[in-house]
Amino acid sequence: MISMFAGSLVRGAAISCIGIMLSGCYYMQAARGQLEVMQRSEPIVDIVAESDTPADLARRLKLVDQARDFSILELGLPDNDSYRSYADLERDYVVWNVFAAPEFSLELQTWCFPVAGCVGYRGYFSQAAAYRERAKLEQQGLDVAVGGVAAYSTLGRFSDPVLSTMMRWEDDDLIATMFHELAHQVLYVKGDSEFNESFATVVEEVGIERWVQSRELQGELQRYHARRDFRRRVVKQVVVAGENLKKLYRTRIAPAEMRRRKNSELQRLSAELRRSYESSGRETPRWVSENLNNARIASMALYQTRVPGFRQLLATCDGDLKCFYAKARQLASSDG
Repeated sequence: MISMFAGSLVRGAAISCIGIMLSGCYYMQAARGQLEVMQRSEPIVDIVAESDTPADLARRLKLVDQARDFSILELGLPDNDSYRSYADLERDYVVWNVFAAPEFSLELQTWCFPVAGCVGYRGYFSQAAAYRERAKLEQQGLDVAVGGVAAYSTLGRFSDPVLSTMMRWEDDDLIATMFHELAHQVLYVKGDSEFNESFATVVEEVGIERWVQSRELQGELQRYHARRDFRRRVVKQVVVAGENLKKLYRTRIAPAEMRRRKNSELQRLSAELRRSYESSGRETPRWVSENLNNARIASMALYQTRVPGFRQLLATCDGDLKCFYAKARQLASSDG
């Protein structure tokens, strides 16, 4: 996930506020949020060395540090200070992203920012602010979804830390996410979230497989594959429902009937997802029953839409990541 908050921080945000007659200022909250993350960051080596650091936290940070070395030497990811520090945020998520789409469309509304370009979401460091934005967009008749984000990339503008919000994951998911976010520093195309997230997802999956294999922990790799495959099944179910809705929205029927059929498809998807979670022994997330709409479906598709194509591109490089990065850059240029 990309952060749209990088920039000249408070000075730039203050300039952006001039003339904006709104309750509060988006850029100012973004700047303050990024500053808080930076101020809370401490070098991992220092935290590990402190005698009062909890043993499990020290173990996991050492593991992250080893994986960071691996990402440079074996995956060709950027050699910089990203993920060499740790920030305890004392909350569940670092950012809450807001997605919006029209009632009868899966095209996400976009917002444009100086660094990230135009993206299909808007991020808030305050959950309350995100929900206020949701209410405002819903008043405009839009489908809106809010999702908590545990990690993001500033595209190398800042030294991204490992966040406490990432620590509730399994070790391999934690490391895979770090690979994903670092991939955004390798290649990022302004205005093309599907390209960026699908590219980073392939780097993440290849990276974690090679990392686990290098440690000869076959059981850990199998558990990672099981979680990954389940996530893929869920996303596939969502994507299929999205295709059904796209067909519906292209038909010429009265809005009331289209609304009825839309709700019927969302109810079908909700029931299907509940069965998937229950049969796997996993807890069904709230969004499955409470927040299924166009915005939720479109936001979930961002991460997988172009993954098959990127896997094929990697295959043409016989798995060589440097070749893959180069060809992905060429593809980005041709797409542009």
